[in-house]
Amino acid sequence: MRSLHPEFLAALRFNGLQISTLRALGEFRGKQKLFIAQSPQVLDDLKQLAVIESTESSSRLEGVTVAPARLKSLMSKTTDPQSRSEQEIAGYRDALALIHEAAEDMPFSEGVLRQLHGLLYRYLPQSGGDWKATNNDIIERNPDGTSRIRFQPVAAHLTPIAMNELLMHYHQAAQQNLADPLVLIPLTILDFLCIHPFSDGNGRVARLLTLLLLYQFDYRVGRFISLERIFEESKEGYYETLEISSQRWHEGTHDVQPWMDYFWGALLRAYKEFEDRVGTIDNRRGGKSDRVRELVLSRNLSFSITDIEESCPGVSRDTVRSVLRALKADGLIEPTGKGRSAKWRKPV
Repeated sequence: MRSLHPEFLAALRFNGLQISTLRALGEFRGKQKLFIAQSPQVLDDLKQLAVIESTESSSRLEGVTVAPARLKSLMSKTTDPQSRSEQEIAGYRDALALIHEAAEDMPFSEGVLRQLHGLLYRYLPQSGGDWKATNNDIIERNPDGTSRIRFQPVAAHLTPIAMNELLMHYHQAAQQNLADPLVLIPLTILDFLCIHPFSDGNGRVARLLTLLLLYQFDYRVGRFISLERIFEESKEGYYETLEISSQRWHEGTHDVQPWMDYFWGALLRAYKEFEDRVGTIDNRRGGKSDRVRELVLSRNLSFSITDIEESCPGVSRDTVRSVLRALKADGLIEPTGKGRSAKWRKPV
C-alpha cells in the first residue's frame, strides 16, 4: 500500500500542532496577493535571487559545486557550461525556469517528469528522460570509506507499474479531495523517492516536482524564497525524516508523519521569510532591508550576523540573512566560514 492509496490516506490522523501548522500555511497562502502587491522591484530581486539559490542549493545537495563567478555567468547565460558540474547546474537552471514560466500548463504526468529529467541532462553527453534500466539502491557513503544501504527502491522492472500507480492515486486523491493538498504533496514526493524511477537525478527531480505541485495548488512562495536553500540549510532533517518515513514503505506500514512535519516546517519557514522580506517593506528611506544593506556596505572589517542585529534593533535575523544573501549574489560581500561562527567581509 503506497502513501497515496485511498485506504492509507483515510487512516491518517493529525494532532493539534499539525492542524495549526496547516491552518497557518493556508493563511499565508491567503496573504500572498497582498505581499505580491507590495513592491514589484523588490519582488523582481527576490525572484532572481531565489533562482540562483535554488539552482546552487539543489546541486550542492548532490555534491555538485562551481566557483561563484562561474555560477553567476551560468545563471545569466553569458557562458556555456564546460565541466560536468556546470552542465548539471545549467540543466537545473533550465528546468527551474520552465516551471516558473509554465507550471499551470504542466500537469503531473509521466511526460512532464520525463521532460524535467531530460532538461537536467540536456547539456550532458548522456540523455535523460528514461526510467531506470537497473536497480539503484540508495547508499550512504561515510567519510571513513564505509557505506550502508539506506533504502532499496522499487526494482527496475516494476518501476513503470509503480509510477502509473503513483500518478493514478495522486489524481484520484486530488479530484476527490481525499486529503489536503499539503498532505498530498509531501506524500507524493515521498513515494516518488521510494520508487526512485530514474537511474540518477531523482533528488533534483523531486525538488522540482515539489515546486511544481505547490504552484498548482497556489502555494507560490517558492517563486520568491528558495525552498531548495531551506532544504540544504536543514539537510540533516531533510535526509533523516525521509529515511525514517521510508522504512516499511514496501509493506505499506511506514510512518509518514516525520517527513510531513519536516516538509510543513520548511514551507512555513519560507513563508515567514517571505512575509518578513515583503510584508514589512518600507520604500521610504530607513526601511529595514535598506538599513541593513547600508550598514553592511559601510563596514570595512569582518562582521557576524549578531554584530548586524545589535546595530539594527527591531530587525529580524531572517531579514539580515536575506540581505546578506542578496549582497553575496551581487559579489559585494563573501563569507569567511560556515555555521554559527561564520563571518562576512568585502571581497579582497
